[in-house]
Amino acid sequence: MSEHNQQIEHSTANVGQYSVELRDVHKAYKIGNEEVEALRGVNLRIPHGSVVAVIGKSGAGKSTLLHIVGTLDRPTSGQVILNGTDVSGMSDQAASEFRNGSVGFVFQMNNLLAEFSALENVMLPGLIAGAPKAAVAERATKLLGAVGLGSRLQHRPGELSGGEQQRVAIARALIMAPPILLADEPTGNLDQKTSHEIQELLINVCVANKVTMILVTHDLDLAKRLPAQVVMEDGRVIEGGGYS
Repeated sequence: MSEHNQQIEHSTANVGQYSVELRDVHKAYKIGNEEVEALRGVNLRIPHGSVVAVIGKSGAGKSTLLHIVGTLDRPTSGQVILNGTDVSGMSDQAASEFRNGSVGFVFQMNNLLAEFSALENVMLPGLIAGAPKAAVAERATKLLGAVGLGSRLQHRPGELSGGEQQRVAIARALIMAPPILLADEPTGNLDQKTSHEIQELLINVCVANKVTMILVTHDLDLAKRLPAQVVMEDGRVIEGGGYS
């Protein structure tokens, strides 16, 4: 492993037993004069390298949970600990820096930049973080090869199918070698065959790289294929929150 590559790799050594730990997390939103509780005392512990499905009816709090874990939103109260770091009270800048280096995201909408090639889209987070361009390009090329797009590096999103675009998004999410990957309905816009291919790819990539993945889905068949499931209802975790 080269010195440059070390600058975009992360370790989970000496960070405790859990990759993700939520302690009595509440999240309330103000809508007009009404306060709506999206999370109601969530307790959750996910060991390093776990691949977990979060399921529940619409409005159960699944996406809010994902945003809280990803530091895209803050809890109203409670603690959020990621790889041994309490991120609950971080400033916006500190949270942004932590997020860019430690958390990858794959959403239903891939949010690729239309004017950039697949390679450039994957490289972007690394370049924003200030990692050496050559090291980022090397890693991005390897990741695109790993997701089956080694021959499509210079293609722009408009020249790729929906499944190929989502493969680019997965590679982009992994460019900073994050120990945590969060996926919110990542195959919701794809046909069934492509959806299954992307689902298997996500699981295999995370297992191979020992990445902790939390995947929010309405697809119960997908959830059952993952090693562990967390069930949410009315803003609470009602099953699977403390497995080891």
